[in-house]
Parts: sequence; structure tokens; C-alpha cells
Amino acid sequence: MGSSKLHAIRINVETHFVEEKSSIEHNRYFFNYTVTISNDGLIPAQLVSRHWVITDANEESFEVKGLGVVGEQPLIQPHESYTYTSGTEINTPVGSMHGSYQMVSEDGTSFDAEIPMFILSMPRTLH
Repeated sequence: MGSSKLHAIRINVETHFVEEKSSIEHNRYFFNYTVTISNDGLIPAQLVSRHWVITDANEESFEVKGLGVVGEQPLIQPHESYTYTSGTEINTPVGSMHGSYQMVSEDGTSFDAEIPMFILSMPRTLH
């Protein structure tokens, strides 16, 4: 049996522009993102830490690293998911995020679950 079957994490992200937390005249654009982390593997895996790369439309990037997500280090059982919502602020109306979660499976194996790049975009409004 290949290790890819034991450790298979699938990540889905939905984003939402938060107008009431943004200040367009000060170039502050706030976005919520809701992440669903699904364990498609055969054994439980715990999310230990995160590493995000956040980039604005000016190609300015910053990194966020830390333990867990929203103060938790969830243990995700096989065929189960964990969902959380967090937020970030960038200096342009459009940007992107990607990164990885550092996971440890029940058998002691450490591995990274890649977070595919997703777009942060303020909706265009017609006046």
C-alpha cells in the first residue's frame, strides 16, 4: 500500500470580501477565507502548524507562520473534515494566497498538505 493512500489531505477554500472591515480610501482590503480540510487518507492526521504566503497586486508578499489554525490543532479522522474561517488584509483590491499545513499522522509521519493558490478579489460595483 502506498503512503499516498495513508496521507491524503484535500483543501478547499472560499473567499469573501468584507466591506465593513476594509478602508478603500486607505488601501486596506479585508477578506475572510473559509477553509475546509478533508482527510481522504486511511489514518487520522493532526494539523500542527500553518504557512501562508499572501501576495497583493503589486507583487508584495508577506508570510504568516504559526501553530494551528484559529487557536486549534485539529485531529482530523479519515473521511472527516475540519472547517474554519479566518481573515487577512492586503493593500490592493486583488491578491492571492497559498501555502501549506504541516501535518502529523497517527503513525508519526510528518508531511505537508499543500494549499493551492486562490484569489482574493473585491467585487466590482456598478454606480
